[in-house]
Amino acid sequence: QKYLCSNCNNILKKALQTLCGHRYCSACLTWIVRNNKNAICQKCKEEDPNTLGEESLLAEERAFGDAAINKEISELRVHCVTLGCSWSGIMKDFEEHQSLCEYALIPCHTGCGHVVMRRKLADHLENGCVNNVTACQHCKCILASSEYQLHLHLAVFPSPKELQDCWVWPQAGCGAHGGCTDSIVSLQGSKEKIKEHEKSAMGAHMLLLLQHMRQLRGTLCSAAKAAQGFTPQSELNLENKLHVFENIVAVLNKEVESSNLEILAFRRQSELDQNIIRGLELKIAELHRCLTQKDAGLSSLHKSLLFSEQASYDGIFLWKITEVGRKLQDSVTGRTVGLYSPAFYTAKYGYKVCLRVYLNGDGTGKGTHMSLFFVVMKGDYDALLPWPFRHKVTFMLLDQNNREHIIDAFRPDLTSASFQRPVNDMNVASGCPMFLPLSKLQSPKHAYVKEDTLFLKCIIETN
Repeated sequence: QKYLCSNCNNILKKALQTLCGHRYCSACLTWIVRNNKNAICQKCKEEDPNTLGEESLLAEERAFGDAAINKEISELRVHCVTLGCSWSGIMKDFEEHQSLCEYALIPCHTGCGHVVMRRKLADHLENGCVNNVTACQHCKCILASSEYQLHLHLAVFPSPKELQDCWVWPQAGCGAHGGCTDSIVSLQGSKEKIKEHEKSAMGAHMLLLLQHMRQLRGTLCSAAKAAQGFTPQSELNLENKLHVFENIVAVLNKEVESSNLEILAFRRQSELDQNIIRGLELKIAELHRCLTQKDAGLSSLHKSLLFSEQASYDGIFLWKITEVGRKLQDSVTGRTVGLYSPAFYTAKYGYKVCLRVYLNGDGTGKGTHMSLFFVVMKGDYDALLPWPFRHKVTFMLLDQNNREHIIDAFRPDLTSASFQRPVNDMNVASGCPMFLPLSKLQSPKHAYVKEDTLFLKCIIETN
């Protein structure tokens, strides 16, 4: 299961690991981020939708290449599922096999519409392909490719000098190479493609040329003997032509040897480069892990610093709430239910508490009033404090013109679970669901909200 993509559920390809610990194919993650605003990890949703956090947010810059899992995948044992093929090996060699599998079905490159096994393509081109024909440039005769070579040799045989300089006839594509069926025939006229093909298929062309030499020897001998007026001069012409082919084969043999040496050197250099790349990938993955850990540490330090700056230790807390208009609208639409204040304390080693406000109301005040509640939190010194919590709590909404503050107070219900020693991080909130009518909060006669900001104050009597 660990080798499967969290999106496509197929084997991971260029695996990336997100901050939440799940893995995606590189292409899958790119597609998800491009097509979804604020995309959330699907695996996180499935495992526990109630604990989704910032780390579940998907972004390409928040994911790193998982070199370890990629290495494991590359070494998995696999086999080809193409009918008739018995190949098996490791994953990193599979893509190369797919491009060479003799039993794979491929479309004929001439556009005839047939799909054939790769191993039977040559036979199809020679015997069954309706599009595999060539027009002679000299006599304009239309011939099958298997017939064209002999026709060309007999009709317009080039001189020995021309053959040594260039053994590919102009505009003939690779079809002039003694019957080579490479797809380069579909690119007639592309000199760059033909040259590239000549270099890579030199050995195969040499073998084809030898076969044609033998065929040509037999054909010409039979034709010459059968023809009237057979003379030693015609036999001499035949020998000259065969001598030219032998010279070509000798030149090709040297070029093949040179090409093999170049290929061997290239493969060795490629292996060295791959080792260097794998080492760099491991280093990059380690750096990503270090950066992730440092980011988490910085985030924790930032939260601690922010808490230290806002914490109060005397039972008096002033809460400044900004962007009131937007937050009220979020509360109306349900985007945000309630807001928690930073934690504060009744004394340095006292009770840990906080406030919770519902700008659009909660319970009996929903939609008509602003609701304000008091929350007892689990603290570091709860074992040394008397329980239940019994101190009087006073709420104040400050009029920023200092005319009419809104004040409400209550004493804890000592039988309520809200004021017992906390078992979880927070007790159930308790307070004033109808603290202030919304009409009064937004009234221009008062300055409860000024410059889109309001101030709530809480006073806990500790005497």
